[in-house]
Amino acid sequence: MQFDHFAIAGESLEAAVAHVEDALGVALLPGGKHQHFGTHNQLLGLADGLYLEAIATDPNAPPLAYPRWFDLDRFAGAPRIGNWICRADDLTAVLAKLPKGAGTPVSLSRGDLAWRMAVPSDGILPCDGCFPALIQWDVPQIPGDILPASGCRLTRFEIAHPEARWLTEVLPIKDERVIFKEGTPEKRATIETPHGLRVLQ
Repeated sequence: MQFDHFAIAGESLEAAVAHVEDALGVALLPGGKHQHFGTHNQLLGLADGLYLEAIATDPNAPPLAYPRWFDLDRFAGAPRIGNWICRADDLTAVLAKLPKGAGTPVSLSRGDLAWRMAVPSDGILPCDGCFPALIQWDVPQIPGDILPASGCRLTRFEIAHPEARWLTEVLPIKDERVIFKEGTPEKRATIETPHGLRVLQ
């Protein structure tokens, strides 16, 4: 399991993008639409193969008969980091070793990208979304490797939750940038930018 990217949710994509751009002082790039879940996004490449996305429900998407991913059907309030996403070479094998609730693989695509994402049936990941969404990319080149450099680098990603110890024990991820701590559910990214060190929440 490797840290792949994280997602900043907003009531609208414009709000989510403005939140990121105001915090980091850099412009996000165009993304696209996710037809299956009725969402759209914009992207920012980070160093070391990571990236971030601003994401929101697409107001032009038709109604869905099932919940959206990232618990976006219930999202309200100010834009914030909603989820973090880890990739696996064998999604099915990783899910078999994790507690229930991590989701069932859904095949997705956007443009030239194709992937499988583990999505819970209700769209809600364990621990108030502090449990990572799991992805398996089905293309040779993934966004974190091909997005243009932005001059930004993630140095620390803090995940606060009352069950932080449990998350540390059950998640097979070894990344010194990822820090679990007990507290009110929250995610905080510390990022080196061309304008100095910035914090994104």
